[in-house]
Amino acid sequence: MSIEIIERDITTLRVDAIVNAANETLLGGGGVDGAIHRAAGPELLAACRAVREVSPGVRCPTGEARITPGFHLPARFVIHVVGPVWTNGRNGEPALLASCYRNALELAHAHALDSIAFPAISCGTFGYPIEEAARIAVHEARVWISAQARPARIVLCCHGAEASAAFREALDAHPG
Repeated sequence: MSIEIIERDITTLRVDAIVNAANETLLGGGGVDGAIHRAAGPELLAACRAVREVSPGVRCPTGEARITPGFHLPARFVIHVVGPVWTNGRNGEPALLASCYRNALELAHAHALDSIAFPAISCGTFGYPIEEAARIAVHEARVWISAQARPARIVLCCHGAEASAAFREALDAHPG
């Protein structure tokens, strides 16, 4: 069982599932979300449209997760999560971000997946501070691996040297 930190394009990873940092509609957007939709092809958008709305326009509330096939991606599945928008850290953002990681891991476990790759959820346009997000991601991955057999391989996929350094620092500070 392992936690890996890599600096790569998440859409190229050969893992059972990649995690999409989506918005509540699941209908695509910018950043990681847009890149995943482009790489997976139009079938992903169709699959996301088929996800039942829990309220008007909302298919996946903040902190929750949904799963779809990966279509043209090397990954078999895409697990969509909606991270919190950072305001000041006192409006439930840490709990919601942790919930994204836990719920994605629960879905991977429920589908008997052995490997999963996460982007730095909420760290792009949602403005979450990278160091704080990295600590939460590493903590949730460590807790999961200590309690579950699957997924046994958790990849924290970073975009850029700053994110990679923050995640490595968090991993070093939270040894397994």
